Order: sequence, then structure tokens, then C-alpha cells
Amino acid sequence: MPASEQARTGTQRRTSLRAAGLRPVRIWVPDTTRPGFADECHRQSMIAARADAADEGLSALMDDLLTDLDDKSA
Repeated sequence: MPASEQARTGTQRRTSLRAAGLRPVRIWVPDTTRPGFADECHRQSMIAARADAADEGLSALMDDLLTDLDDKSA
């Protein structure tokens, strides 16, 4: 049975990508349409914000980093 044009093209594309040093990877990402997604994002961001607020040296570190960036851009 002859392969369809789409199947041949897909195979050729994958072969050329592999020849270019690439490989296929499958990743799973959060489903942003899932009910409760925004609530969970908010919950986690509040945890991070509380941790940042509790870290007394974080603000000074961020200020130093921003100053360093300003110095390099001049």
C-alpha cells in the first residue's frame, strides 16, 4: 500500500530535522482552560509572595541586581 503524501512529507520533515541535529520531545503543560486553574495560580503566587516578604535580604539583592544591570547598559 503506497504511503500518503502527508505521511511521506512528515517522515521527510522529521528526517531532515534529525539530520540538522534536532530530536522530537513531548512535553506536558498545564491546561489553562481547566476549572480552578486561575485559583491555583493565585494560591501559588500568594505562597511565593509570602516567602519573598519573609526574606529580608531579597529586596537588597534585587536592588543590587538592578543597579548592576543599569551600570552595564550605560
